[in-house]
Amino acid sequence: MIVKKFYGTNTRDALRQVRDALGPDALILANRQIAGGGVEIMAVSDTDVATLTTAPSGTLNNRPKPVVSAPPADTPRGRQLQNTYALPDDDPGDADAFVTAISSPPPAPARTTVPQEPASKPPAAPMPFTPPKLAVEPPVPAKESKTEPTLNVKPAQRYVVEQDAPKPNGAGKAAKADDSVEQMQSIMSELKALRTLMEGQLAGFAWSDMQKHAPAKLEVFRRMLSFGFSPALCRQLLEHIPANYDADTGLRWVRAALQRNLPVIAAGDDLIESGGIYALVGPTGVGKTTTVAKLAARCTLKHGASKVALITTDSYRIGAHDQLRIYGKILGVPVYSVKDESDLQLTLSDLGNRFMVLIDTVGMSQRDKRLTEQIAMLTSPGTTVRRILLLSATAQGSTLDDVVRCYQADGLSGCILTKIDEAALLGDSLDVIIRHRLTLHYVTNGQRVPEDLHLANPLYLLDRALRMMQDPSAYVLRPDEYPLQAAARASAVSSPLDVGGIHG
Repeated sequence: MIVKKFYGTNTRDALRQVRDALGPDALILANRQIAGGGVEIMAVSDTDVATLTTAPSGTLNNRPKPVVSAPPADTPRGRQLQNTYALPDDDPGDADAFVTAISSPPPAPARTTVPQEPASKPPAAPMPFTPPKLAVEPPVPAKESKTEPTLNVKPAQRYVVEQDAPKPNGAGKAAKADDSVEQMQSIMSELKALRTLMEGQLAGFAWSDMQKHAPAKLEVFRRMLSFGFSPALCRQLLEHIPANYDADTGLRWVRAALQRNLPVIAAGDDLIESGGIYALVGPTGVGKTTTVAKLAARCTLKHGASKVALITTDSYRIGAHDQLRIYGKILGVPVYSVKDESDLQLTLSDLGNRFMVLIDTVGMSQRDKRLTEQIAMLTSPGTTVRRILLLSATAQGSTLDDVVRCYQADGLSGCILTKIDEAALLGDSLDVIIRHRLTLHYVTNGQRVPEDLHLANPLYLLDRALRMMQDPSAYVLRPDEYPLQAAARASAVSSPLDVGGIHG
């Protein structure tokens, strides 16, 4: 008898191999799952089983044994094997039934003994004698180890098994790459948190050291922060304060230093006196149209309506052109609307005899992609347009800093500070003007045309900026809370800022 082993990726595949190799009447001896994946089935041909059953089995009770021929293929036993182990091709549900059937111990084609009748029973009538069948000895492990699966499995069958075995693919590599990226991101997050913690600790140590060795400078630094000035400008100022100054004297020295470093337009050199072509630019809501009307009114009163012209490029807002046209009608000044660079060039060439031409532009966020197109239109070669940036005193210092950086491309001719009547602090806006070295032309403090437009006065602006707030504010820190703010600012600003030269 030859016992064969069959390997497949699943039970159905292995059974098909058994049926193809040994026929539908094959006897399944054992089945098991392989550790590497797949199923192993041990089977024997039905012909070998029939041969065993026809072999002489000796005598039993000294009675002659009749000759029993091999059972034909269509015996009940053969039908039972066929019904039990044969797997139809068109019914996948039988595979599950077969798995259930072979999971229990199969009917052992083992040594069959003749049942002994109890002695208490009377002798029964003679029955046809069935010779005992030889048992199929289970394979010996030592000998079985010599019989490798490759000896009984055909080459084509081995190829199928190897092809169906799971192999690493691109998905596994992608998963490993994703895990590596996640680990790297986790490491970077931990390093960033550690850096933030160390910067905060060092900032707190520096504050404590300054409080111990230079309490006067520390007090000046604290007051400057409360006025809205940036830590970057405050640090540069403190580096130039004489060491023997107390807090009040140091604050007076700071006022004088800020006054010398605040660039303002001199009287007689302002826009109304010098004339030219000016475009007022800036974010939305800073008061460009109203400021154009104020400048036009001042220039009309001084030079006459025939010397002034207004141009608007604001075709986005509903009624923006009508608003400026109303101002022009009141002042008796013509108003022109342009859409692109060529239209602007033609309009400016027709207005070459005008003393003052003011261009009202559309308000754009500093992050608007159309800002570069606006700058290119106003600074194209051959034009003499000078851009004036409008800054709102009510905006935060970081916002103003971002606005100046975005609008400063190709140069600015100065700035106008608007809405100082609405601002609680002027330190933020003056700090940005000083650090970016912008020339301050005018300030506005209301909606009246043209009364609420004034030349920049550094003494007034700094006096108001360095004035203590009368009413308590929720945003004013206590003296013991400044180290916390210094630590927070140190972690937020990871690189030093270019604050420009501060002249003591």
